[in-house]
Amino acid sequence: MKRNDWILIGAGLLIAAVIFGWTKWVQKDTGGLAVVYVDTEEYASYDLSEDGEYSIETERGTNVLVIKDGEANMTEADCPDKLCVQQKAISKNGETIVCLPHKVVVEIKNGEESQIDGQTK
Repeated sequence: MKRNDWILIGAGLLIAAVIFGWTKWVQKDTGGLAVVYVDTEEYASYDLSEDGEYSIETERGTNVLVIKDGEANMTEADCPDKLCVQQKAISKNGETIVCLPHKVVVEIKNGEESQIDGQTK
């Protein structure tokens, strides 16, 4: 590979990094809510623009929901499988985190629309 090839690759990577950083920065200000349901009943709702750590205590166990940088993430749970902890952080309208053993669902409402095409809707 020649010098110009390396310059072209570097410029492409730099442009990709700038676009990625800009989209992440823009997505942080969603203005949405993380609504927590326990046994299909609304337990609480938290503003995604306010960072915080919240304990969700049910008769089946405890989960910890962390809201940081406009995203909601289940960081701890005392359920046996801990699948809810392994799910990614959510920030877009309609995204959910589910803990089946504790019957806890966290859903994003009024957040940024997810990018689904017209065919999937």
